Order: sequence, then structure tokens, then C-alpha cells
Amino acid sequence: MSMQRLLLILLSAMLTFPGTPFASDGKYNYISANDLESRITTNLPTNVVDIQVEEEFSRHHIKGAIPTYAFPVKSDTDRARLDGVIAQLNTNADPVVIVCPRGEGGAKRTYDHLLQQGVPAERLLILEKGQSGWAFSALTESK
Repeated sequence: MSMQRLLLILLSAMLTFPGTPFASDGKYNYISANDLESRITTNLPTNVVDIQVEEEFSRHHIKGAIPTYAFPVKSDTDRARLDGVIAQLNTNADPVVIVCPRGEGGAKRTYDHLLQQGVPAERLLILEKGQSGWAFSALTESK
């Protein structure tokens, strides 16, 4: 069995069974930049929802991220921007990684809103340290 196939099987199992390497603070689930980079480079299906404002998203974002421009997710307008991606998220059962500038308040408000809109908590993850903690230039793009 190839190393890549073994890694793919292990990562799939970690998502399927409790005790995954994803961190949790009791209310929110988190994923490290290293774990997200591994998911992307091994082609594991993952929804990356980016809430950065348009200017920041244009400057730098993770390849394949879905832009919402919903930051700081404090108004009805911001939440409506998130609602625009819910139909897309409901077309699969893949993890949803929320990316905000620093992985803090905006990400938590996004997590809460998606949860209220029916996206299961088991699918929701916040990228630790957000875009500011993303150090993988090969997987970063700009508009």
C-alpha cells in the first residue's frame, strides 16, 4: 500500500470516528493549518468558507476557498452573505472549515450561524489563527 493511500485512509478514519485530531474548546471545533494543508494536498473533500472582507480575500486566501465577505458577522447583512453558501454546503457532507482573519470572534459567529441554519456541529471547524496563521504559500492565491 502506498504511503499516500495509507495517509488518505488514516485521515478519512479520523473524520469518521470520535477522537479526531481536531481540537475543541467544548463549544467550537478547530483545525490546525497543518491539518488543513494535509487535507488539501491529499485531496480530501473539504469546504473552505472564507469570511474575510473582499479586500483581504483579494490580497490572500486559501486556494479553493468560497468567498463570503461576511466579516465581522455582526449584522443581518453579514449573516445573509453566509446564507448564500448554505445551499452549496448542503450538497455534500464534507467538513466545513471557517477561515477569518485571525480565527476568533468572526469565525465563532459564523460557526454559530451555520449551526443555527442546520449545518451539523460535527462538520464545522474553525481554522486556528485564521488566515494570519496560514503559512502555505503554495496553497495561497490572490485575485
